[in-house]
Amino acid sequence: MSVDELSAWLAGRLPPEWIAAVERDDVAAIRRARADVDTRSLLHDLGIAGWATPDWPVEYGGRGLDRGAARLVAAELARFGVPRQYNVIGLAMAAPTLLAFGTETQKRHFLPAIATYDHSWCQLFSEPGAGSDLAGLATRAVPVEGGWLVNGQKVWSSMAHEADFGLLLARTDPSLPKHDGLSYFVLDMHAPGVDVRPLRQLNGDAEFNEVFLTNVFVPAEHLLGRVGDGWRVALTTLQNERSALSGAGSVSGSNIGGLKAGQLLSLARERGRDHDPRTRDQIAARLIDAYLLRAGNARAALIRSLGHSAGAEGAVTKLMSAEHNKRVQALVMDLLGADGIAWLSDATPPPVNGFLRAQANTIEGGTSEIMRNVIGERVLGLPREPDASRGVPWTDIPRAAK
Repeated sequence: MSVDELSAWLAGRLPPEWIAAVERDDVAAIRRARADVDTRSLLHDLGIAGWATPDWPVEYGGRGLDRGAARLVAAELARFGVPRQYNVIGLAMAAPTLLAFGTETQKRHFLPAIATYDHSWCQLFSEPGAGSDLAGLATRAVPVEGGWLVNGQKVWSSMAHEADFGLLLARTDPSLPKHDGLSYFVLDMHAPGVDVRPLRQLNGDAEFNEVFLTNVFVPAEHLLGRVGDGWRVALTTLQNERSALSGAGSVSGSNIGGLKAGQLLSLARERGRDHDPRTRDQIAARLIDAYLLRAGNARAALIRSLGHSAGAEGAVTKLMSAEHNKRVQALVMDLLGADGIAWLSDATPPPVNGFLRAQANTIEGGTSEIMRNVIGERVLGLPREPDASRGVPWTDIPRAAK
């Protein structure tokens, strides 16, 4: 049984105090034990053993399990409190795209290093003039001997400052309509001409970046899919991005947006608000939303397990997750009162940081407005939003002067 094998592997790899905390279901003790472990080393070993990507083929770094067994593995990893936050873009976005469109050589080259967390990835899609209208991007890839020469600018590239490779969408034929003249590449983030500049966020962190590409050479073997087929390849990445940002792990069991339901209730008691009808209604509403979101994620996972690609369902759960987390964090701030706007230490308290970071949830991975458009058109069957540039050669589309 795969789960028994995983449990035995973890028992042999994790320190005794971690295992004992799991047996007691002591979440706080698991966190303390985890703080003393080299997480990167643990995740590397997890990948080497194939447990990080159990449903991948063995030759690419997985264990060849079916999706049902893989879900049991994920649940067991969650029970042990094994952190999975590193390399989300590599695991949840780059890997599905490579599996769908990569050559055998590309899969064998890139996928094992994603599974072992040895290579981290970022996404190079959005541009200053092409955010919601992604297909209007202007970054150019011009064919040269042995590959392509890329020039342009990307923005809002999460973790690009730490990435080894990037998922790059660039224009290879500006004479075609905007959706047709795009190609998809794997970009070496350490290549000459790649300039990554972090952007400071509201909470003081700098996980988003702008990336300048100046005469960056991309070898021909790093083209993913066919020339001009970039939009179709990108849709696979975008659909998996929405699923990855839908909070499947953060609303499992009695979790509410990354918080245990009990933690929210404890905070209400500490603040003397646990008998307040309005507060109780808000907590109940957030818990109901969490269960609805979990049901939506389970439905999307079932559809994928039947061999279908992640589709418009991802837009539904991504929208729900973003709005839900903002409401949860706002409730926490409401319960904190003055402590949520003034504190004695230099470091921003975690609840405040969570509230500030949550504001990005409705922007990253596609804005909530775009998600509503996708739901309206592809789920509800409403008419497509007018777009005068559709079908027009990209060179003939009016653009703002620089």
